Amino acid sequence: MNEPMYKRVLLKISGEALAGDKGFGIDNDTVANIAKEIKGIVDLGVEVIVVVGGGNIWRGANQSASGIDRSTADYMGMLATIMNSLAIQGSLERIEVPTRVQTSIEMREVAEPFIRRKAISHLEKGRVVIFGGGTGNPYFSTDTAAALRAAEMGCEVILMAKKVDGVYDMDPNQHPEAKLYHEISFREVLNQGLKVMDATAASLCMENDINLLVFNLTQPGNILKAICGEHIGTVVGR
Repeated sequence: MNEPMYKRVLLKISGEALAGDKGFGIDNDTVANIAKEIKGIVDLGVEVIVVVGGGNIWRGANQSASGIDRSTADYMGMLATIMNSLAIQGSLERIEVPTRVQTSIEMREVAEPFIRRKAISHLEKGRVVIFGGGTGNPYFSTDTAAALRAAEMGCEVILMAKKVDGVYDMDPNQHPEAKLYHEISFREVLNQGLKVMDATAASLCMENDINLLVFNLTQPGNILKAICGEHIGTVVGR
């Protein structure tokens, strides 16, 4: 039987990952597969928090260049993350995983507002908690939201699910000779300008002693492997 290494984790999923091979929007089969993987670790007794990006629907930082005010563009991106959060919630509840969505922007008809103690209570009752809306502030990424919520909720690790195998010294899609790191420090990530997460998020993790595990979400079973301590992806720590 698989033994989890962690009791409480935060799973950070990029919005692009939800698009599957379509490249845009929400691919139902992809979301269903992610939900099944989450169920696998919930069944082991792991308390799971999810933070999801919105890049499959809207990227505020990119759209602001087209004439939309940056703050407005970022708020639109926050709404995209909430749409993704509801899609993941729907897939989880279809396979009987109790789930709650909490948002940093209040919309009570859709989800609960973010209340830390209430979120902890949900986790202790075996529910998956999905945080939508980022930090609720423009100019901050969902990576920063993940680091912030992981610190607030007392998570032991952030599982950063991407479409690549881990952290490379250069873009592996453009440079076949790129080197994969198995372990690297946050300071090295910042000094080398590696695009693992933004500098604010990396600093938050480093200051709060929260490790980051970067791995490939598209490989079936990788979330379970990550939880059980198998050597996949890249560990980023102090």
